[in-house]
Amino acid sequence: MLVTGASRFLGGYLVTRLAQNPDIERVIAVDTQSPSKDMLRRMGRAESVLADIRNPLIGKVIRNMNVDTVVHASAVTKAPKSGSRVAMKDMNVLGAMQLFAVCQKAPTVRKVVLRSSSVVYGSSAKDPAKFTEEMSARRRPTGAFARDMLEIEGYLRGLGRRRSDIATTILRLAPTVGNRLPGSVSSYLTSSLVPTVFGRDARLQLLHEEDALGALERATVAGPSGTYNVAGDGVVMMSQAVRRAGGVTVPMPYGLFRTAGHALMGSVMKSFTKEELDYFHFGCGLDTTRMRGELGFEPRWTTREALDDFARGIGMRRVVKTEWIDQAESMVLSVLGERAEVR
Repeated sequence: MLVTGASRFLGGYLVTRLAQNPDIERVIAVDTQSPSKDMLRRMGRAESVLADIRNPLIGKVIRNMNVDTVVHASAVTKAPKSGSRVAMKDMNVLGAMQLFAVCQKAPTVRKVVLRSSSVVYGSSAKDPAKFTEEMSARRRPTGAFARDMLEIEGYLRGLGRRRSDIATTILRLAPTVGNRLPGSVSSYLTSSLVPTVFGRDARLQLLHEEDALGALERATVAGPSGTYNVAGDGVVMMSQAVRRAGGVTVPMPYGLFRTAGHALMGSVMKSFTKEELDYFHFGCGLDTTRMRGELGFEPRWTTREALDDFARGIGMRRVVKTEWIDQAESMVLSVLGERAEVR
């Protein structure tokens, strides 16, 4: 098995799990930079290879090592600090094209797994309560990462049509929260004062970092081909998420969201992409029926539990305790139920 993006959290820890599986003969960790010493130690018997998937060398690695399964987890969500949008697309789209072309020509390859993202659905006021895998964005995503992932998914489906003997699996992961995997939602909720859009309360459906790893492992080892939404059960409103993470919302008009938000959150606000700001504005819900029924994966954490685990991990001093929030929400629901009965 070969995993790209091995120097990062998802790729590196996936390699670690696969290397611990005695049924897997060989695990190859590929990236343009070497994993940390700690990650290399965790990887154990896995072989680390410094290679760029845009370079023909990746073809030699796959052919010479008789790779039968390829996990592509190296797509970047933002342009590199020293690069640009052109560099980002070159790394993501051209890299995937080269990798899939190599897989098509390699007779030993029998499965390709792609770590995709729910950003392909976009975030807008016209969105359904939940997106199924057959649905597409109601408004074409404008974010660079979303556009890249749509192209990469298309290239993988093309590979599946040209090589029907290769199982192709796409995992569309919900925004991930955790204390080891930096993400936009984690960064956003870390602030004590959190800017929100006045009149909006985005519906968030999140995924614990360990469940993201578990889904990738399941798809790699025993999962069938197909496209799957991966997310924890339930949703939390943005206002609830901020309170549960110990912060305070500061509502403001959308036109001031980024500029005034920078005054509250500092430089982290500038790091958010257009698609991330849209998510904070509207959110996104995913239908995970296929994840359970076909992929056979059951997340350990619900959206709320993943959020609370993240909040405990960062050790924030809560402005409002979670227990008080739970009690208040129960009281409100009870009152609403009584009023409905009276009516």
